[in-house]
Amino acid sequence: MIKKLLLSAIILLSAQLRAQETLTSGGKLKPEQAIMDIRHYTIALNVDFNQRSIDGYTTIDVIMAQPTKVLLFDLLDSLNVKQVLVNNKTAPFEYKSNFIRINFADELPAGKASVKVIYGGKPHVAKNPPWDDGFIWSRDSTGHPWMAITAEGTGGKLYFPCKDHPSDEPNEGVDMLITVPKDLVVAGPGLLQKVTLHGATDTYHWKTNYTINNYSIIFNVGDYTVATRPYTTVDGHNVPIQFYVLKEHAAKAEHFLDIFVKTIHEQEKYFGEYPWAKEKIGMVETPHLGMEHQSMVAYGNKFNYAKVGGEDYDWLMHHEFGHEWWGNKVTAKDWADYWIHEGICTFGDVLYFREFEGERAYIDHFKKTAPSFGNKVPVVMGKDIDEEAAYNGDIYEKGAFFMHTLCYIMGDSTFFPALKKFVTSPQYTYDNLVTTDDVEQFFSKESGRNLKPLFDLFLRTTDKLEIHIKQMPDNKYLIQSQNISIPLPIDITTDAGTKRMVIDGKGLVLNSKTLPVIDADMFYLKKITIE
Repeated sequence: MIKKLLLSAIILLSAQLRAQETLTSGGKLKPEQAIMDIRHYTIALNVDFNQRSIDGYTTIDVIMAQPTKVLLFDLLDSLNVKQVLVNNKTAPFEYKSNFIRINFADELPAGKASVKVIYGGKPHVAKNPPWDDGFIWSRDSTGHPWMAITAEGTGGKLYFPCKDHPSDEPNEGVDMLITVPKDLVVAGPGLLQKVTLHGATDTYHWKTNYTINNYSIIFNVGDYTVATRPYTTVDGHNVPIQFYVLKEHAAKAEHFLDIFVKTIHEQEKYFGEYPWAKEKIGMVETPHLGMEHQSMVAYGNKFNYAKVGGEDYDWLMHHEFGHEWWGNKVTAKDWADYWIHEGICTFGDVLYFREFEGERAYIDHFKKTAPSFGNKVPVVMGKDIDEEAAYNGDIYEKGAFFMHTLCYIMGDSTFFPALKKFVTSPQYTYDNLVTTDDVEQFFSKESGRNLKPLFDLFLRTTDKLEIHIKQMPDNKYLIQSQNISIPLPIDITTDAGTKRMVIDGKGLVLNSKTLPVIDADMFYLKKITIE
């Protein structure tokens, strides 16, 4: 059941459907953008459902590290840029090849600058959301317009001018002023500041003061009602739960919230307080399957529940909500380290089974999923990787399996406090973005041993742990690890039972009347040779 429920879902969310138009984000940071620190975005747009178009402006507040004659912003060519103003003065610009390039006759000085881009047009439409990014123009079963955006792969440049790189997030947050027909509701990140009524249209002003990743800066529009419930976090803060559900599904909201509250409690147990406690716990019903948009998680699983521990469970809800910690609070500064988002979040999904069905269910999940790994490319493929290149199915389940291995090596009593310490530490969260090296160095310190060879073997290569068994006279066996430089604990089963032992390159000799069985519960990805 666990395999069917979680593995099939993650595979569904994996690589095959990602082949879009090679629209992607990240990669090598351009020199013109490397000197730019994004502080805040204000996005003000009118949404025209009849024309499937947007029209308005985005203001980008930046701090320039040094004087420059060029400002460079990303924006897909599908739109029309009408005017650019820098510090309230009209500026000449070029808009081509998915860039807005602003050239100055005199240098723009270092320090604060404000860039306003006035634009509009028909944004890129998603062909197969959420795997293919773009706008989704849809209708609910009652005929009301229903719109969503997915941008994880392509980035925010899909519809607003930005610095489209994971290494820079707006430290002072985002203001979104979205104008829609008066019978529709806008759901967005942060807190709703006000709704301004214009007669035929309404403007929804959403604001977050938290830093926010580029692809979470989106909005949803529909015939929504808001199902609410108070929630007290693990640290004692009162945060409202807000579920923007289609009115036609309002009767399903209360049971949905019952399941959601259970998910929130379980995630907080392992990862600490909900990250956006000063705002809201948000989820919105969408016409696509789902996405981890910060403080307004997209949900499109159609209230299809499975049973875990005898009670209803929603894998989509749990996984996407887990990204509030892994992806949104803890964010990789390079898509090359994408596994930090998806692998640790997926590990968190399996912890739900551990919590409500027990240790055996947790172990069996990893035993069943390991044979499905593609293992064709390393989980971490270097540096300066764009999202399309970094995205493959193994960042999910192989990344999760690596955390399972790490937990086994460190032991529960050390691993779980360390995991929570990492995700609650200011050094690795919010404004401070991370790499795989940061994760390795942290867990090495917490475990009191050098874990770099382990990270290198399982994340930076496609190799498995090689273990050699040599049969010797008198029922003796020499057991050695062959391709890793550190000693590792491992469960070895002999005629005397199963015992956890430590093996290394020198090996250990043990007595057994039967051939030893190595790591029967599969805490390692391994290759065993017998001589």
